[in-house]
Amino acid sequence: MRKGNIKMKKALLAVLLAAITVGSGILPDWNREEVKTVYMPVSASKDKNTKEKKSVSGESVLEQAKTMYAQYDYDGAIKLLKSQKDFDTNKEYMDIAAKCQVAKASLVEYPIEQITHVFFHTLIRDTGKAFDGDKDEGGYNQMMTTIDEFNKMIQIMYEKGYVMVSLHDMATADEDGTMSRGKIMLPEGKIPFVLSQDDVSYYHYMDGDGYASRLILDENGEVKNEYIEDDGTVSVGNYDMVPLIDAFVKEHPDFSYHGRKGILAMTGYNGVLGYRTDIAYKTKENLQDDQKAFLQDNPDFDYEAEVAEAKKVAEAMKAEGWEFASHTWGHMNATDRSAEDLKADNEKWEAYVAPILGKTDMIIFAFGADIGGWEGYSADNPKFQYYKSRGYDYYCNVDSSQYFVQLTDQYLRQGRRNLDGYRMYYNPEMLSDLFDVSQVWDNTRPTPVPEM
Repeated sequence: MRKGNIKMKKALLAVLLAAITVGSGILPDWNREEVKTVYMPVSASKDKNTKEKKSVSGESVLEQAKTMYAQYDYDGAIKLLKSQKDFDTNKEYMDIAAKCQVAKASLVEYPIEQITHVFFHTLIRDTGKAFDGDKDEGGYNQMMTTIDEFNKMIQIMYEKGYVMVSLHDMATADEDGTMSRGKIMLPEGKIPFVLSQDDVSYYHYMDGDGYASRLILDENGEVKNEYIEDDGTVSVGNYDMVPLIDAFVKEHPDFSYHGRKGILAMTGYNGVLGYRTDIAYKTKENLQDDQKAFLQDNPDFDYEAEVAEAKKVAEAMKAEGWEFASHTWGHMNATDRSAEDLKADNEKWEAYVAPILGKTDMIIFAFGADIGGWEGYSADNPKFQYYKSRGYDYYCNVDSSQYFVQLTDQYLRQGRRNLDGYRMYYNPEMLSDLFDVSQVWDNTRPTPVPEM
């Protein structure tokens, strides 16, 4: 099935062309609650012959503390260990606490103005299907990244000392929305960065084009992808960013700051995470052609069960350090649309997306189309005033510069860098701080990458 809204694609290409022409300006993306890893203190058994009790995540107190140590959360590890009744008699606990104290003394504060933010769209699993010469190949070549490229990028960035942080680490908001500078403390040589991914909805138009179909929980309760093979069978594995990063952090916990993962920028018009959760699938009103085709192909579709399963996956993701941001419900161009249009769109996001993913204080603009110029948001900007009134404190556009960070007492604003076929092919030098493009390029990608 293919996406019915051709006008959206044409509009996107126009915005992309304009953005690239200005170079360091806004570059759009392709389509349309603060959460930390939860460490559960559990008292250890006093019986030396009994294994330590496990947290709900399956980790013992000792394992949790070691993970926190690896992820630079020294205060958290010390607090966890000292909360145990047998701390004063447990040599392993005391040794780790002592190591934390020593490591903490060597931390240095990293300036938030020098934190870069990189993003991806859905990763390509099968390049033969994505790059098959049809009408979608050019867009996929420009805007998408292959799994092979992604894995190489992440490995190189890790070797260079990059560490995932959150927007919430860069700045915090008090109860009335007043923003304060965050304090990111890392060992000398470590480089914090923010990671995000757009449109993790597995849209209808991508069906059969070499992408995962949705995110699920496997038999172990871990977040994985489903992928529909040519014969209709379903494979389960690490076929997109979320499970790939989960697996990488499991092997390299020091790639994550205090358990942070990435931010997923979510629309709602096709549902979320591959589940058809928008209200249109229930009411069967105002359906696009691809939505009609989906319902015809799935006569036993159960809307309530779909929503319930999506909630389970979202909760599991948040427990692992992932966060969600609004990408607008309808992948709306916030630059061009009126404040009234954005209000109506956000009401849909709050009604049909937030109940599944949770309320968010972050908005990552679709198309990279911001609601203000580089100077910042003015007090008389009705779009900003509306979003701020709805609890949005963090705003992200797309910018080709290495750093674009604005912090006021009202908001944190950050530009993002697209790590995709277009940027790698036409501007490899702009990514040299992250990796050498020649070391990550997937040779199955057709060249030349189409111009915008």
